[in-house]
Amino acid sequence: QVRLVESGGGLVQDGGSLRLSCAASGRTISTYAMGWFRQAPGKEREFVATISWSGRSTYYADSVKGRFTISRDNAKNTVYLQMNSLKPEDTAVYYCAAEYTLISNRYYYSAGEYDYWGQGTQVTVSS
Repeated sequence: QVRLVESGGGLVQDGGSLRLSCAASGRTISTYAMGWFRQAPGKEREFVATISWSGRSTYYADSVKGRFTISRDNAKNTVYLQMNSLKPEDTAVYYCAAEYTLISNRYYYSAGEYDYWGQGTQVTVSS
């Protein structure tokens, strides 16, 4: 019911920045909590950041807190992940996810709680 397409990934130097975008179609994301996850080769998918559909509540993994910022523009049906001070260990495929909720300040940080996923965008940080 919701299709998500990530973009903005690429190759960046250690300490550089990237901004990822997640464009939704099929349904408005105005009543969906959104999240970003990432998966490196040979490792399980891990939580990165989440934001409630009101945009008022956010939560970050300890590994990215202070470096990454999640935001959303419901009018544009898009969620963003601004990534600063990137490190080689941030290298992974980054996935956008959406979960419908009736509660404006609710968010989810477990991958199993999300029903809709994008195809991912590769982020590679060189040392």
